[in-house]
Amino acid sequence: MTEQRVALVTGGARGIGADVCRRLHAQGRRVAIADLLTADAEALADELGGRGYACDVTDSERVRAVVAAIESDLGPVDILVNCAGFDRFVRFVDTDEDFWDTIIDINYKGTLRTCHAVLPGMMERGWGRIVNFASDAARVGSSLESVYAGAKAGVIGFTKTIARESVKRGVTCNVVCPGPTDTTLIREMGEQGELPAKIVAGLDRAMPIGRMAQPHEIAYGATVFTHDDATLITGQTLSVSGGLTMA
Repeated sequence: MTEQRVALVTGGARGIGADVCRRLHAQGRRVAIADLLTADAEALADELGGRGYACDVTDSERVRAVVAAIESDLGPVDILVNCAGFDRFVRFVDTDEDFWDTIIDINYKGTLRTCHAVLPGMMERGWGRIVNFASDAARVGSSLESVYAGAKAGVIGFTKTIARESVKRGVTCNVVCPGPTDTTLIREMGEQGELPAKIVAGLDRAMPIGRMAQPHEIAYGATVFTHDDATLITGQTLSVSGGLTMA
């Protein structure tokens, strides 16, 4: 039955990911929460009647092991939402290859790993929903986020391509691009120096709506794609930014 479909959310322990988990639960999904923040993941899983899993999306073996554990505990993964991400506000000229590797490994290759682990099963069963998180930084650029913007642009191109490859097998693949959102991560990014602090302090003023988004507002956009009836919506990129970007 569709209400028993299993949803895997990476980075689901807090922020946007946690509200994605809550919305999926409200859709009747069995939610598997994969995160490095294991205590938070387990607490949310207890709230929702789901399961929490320790997962590092930069570790291919761990990703495969987590997917196998979910399938053993809950059933096949039919919905994947990739919320796991990381960034810091840094001028490109001040970055180095270690920073590049970290940002790309989490934000781009992390998405590749989870999709690679679940997509074959979805195609074999003839049903699936994949929602990958990118960013409006990938669509229009964003000061001090050059490597992150590039990695997230890769997520958009990748998702459009797997959407083409899997749609005839009943799998849809879409992208959500949040605008500035009031999360713990962005507050932490604002604590990295004077310039990052100024950028975060000005985000409310920059938004046409007059404030940053709240995580639950972004989660609503993401879970539009996970409904059973969203059969023809694939390869799309949805900006949820309160009017900050409209192109």
